[in-house]
Amino acid sequence: MKWKEQILTLKAYQPGRTTDQVKKAYGLSDVVKLASNENPFGSSEKVKECIRTYADSFAIYPDGYTTGLRTELAHFLNVSEKQLIFGNGSDEIIMMISRAMLEPGKNTIMPTPSFPQYRHNAIVEGAEVREIELVNGAHDLDKMAQSIDENTAIVWLCSPNNPTGVYITDVQLRGFLDRVPEGVFVVLDEAYYEYVTADDYYNALDIIKEYSNVIVLRTFSKVYGLAAFRVGYGMANESLIAQLDPVREPFNVNSLAQKAAGAAIGDQEFIDNCRAANKEGLEQFYAFCQENGLSYYPSEANFILIDFNCDSNELFEYLMSKGYIVRSGAALGIPGTVRVTVGSTEQNNGVLNAMKSFLAETVKR
Repeated sequence: MKWKEQILTLKAYQPGRTTDQVKKAYGLSDVVKLASNENPFGSSEKVKECIRTYADSFAIYPDGYTTGLRTELAHFLNVSEKQLIFGNGSDEIIMMISRAMLEPGKNTIMPTPSFPQYRHNAIVEGAEVREIELVNGAHDLDKMAQSIDENTAIVWLCSPNNPTGVYITDVQLRGFLDRVPEGVFVVLDEAYYEYVTADDYYNALDIIKEYSNVIVLRTFSKVYGLAAFRVGYGMANESLIAQLDPVREPFNVNSLAQKAAGAAIGDQEFIDNCRAANKEGLEQFYAFCQENGLSYYPSEANFILIDFNCDSNELFEYLMSKGYIVRSGAALGIPGTVRVTVGSTEQNNGVLNAMKSFLAETVKR
């Protein structure tokens, strides 16, 4: 078989353990998953009602232009319908962009650690990957700008960044974009945008008006609670979207997903409530860290990265044995830490109590 040489050492995406697997492994009846940054409050009742009343034929292909969802989202964002592109999750749009712009001889610049699909897709396309280490959990925008050359095709930014939760301010972003040549494509991944409460966060709609080389990615998988449906979108100027659209697979967003996402947009009260509950949940984790002398990054997302200065995998396994699935920092490239999704108040109290037990047992050794 004539495989691309660069994929021979790549590993397929490894999802975390399911709740059923953990129940079976540890003999538990209840398990709380706080590993994938899913919305602990589910999705809007409007979405559930939409799904219950869905009556379209399953034999008909989806609307390949996502017309209904496109119209609703364009109206909600106050952008042109031609400024939008949709994907089977924002992951697919990341793949589209990589496929459209990356090839051997070109390079792409990204923060590390960050969302691993930037790197994964670049390697598949045979491009040079230039990873710039975070500084205190934040993008080193100065070094990223300095790393751009005549062969740079894409720069990836993740704000708030996964897995640290640190965001890019308006002043920082504009200062960086002013240094980026117009021919370099900047991807601004805002998967956790709806959770942001910081006053100095930039306005992405203003950014795409002022910078013709920027695309902003968002998703319905996080605060909207539609991860199972896989709907993401990008927004940019019309000419950029027109250039990218031919790479998109036909019928890439299924009919039910389009309906669910459209219904979700119509319930912004649900989003506001989730944002407020998430902020309260983060305060629970901050208080725990301060009480126990643990380092952490203040987060503008629905997760928090905590440094326990221990074997990440040991803590990860311990918490699973207590019925809580988190994400080991060893798998994220930050040993000694764990990333925890912010859950409900009850879920947060439960995992924090389990963490306290771990710390108490560690002291006894």
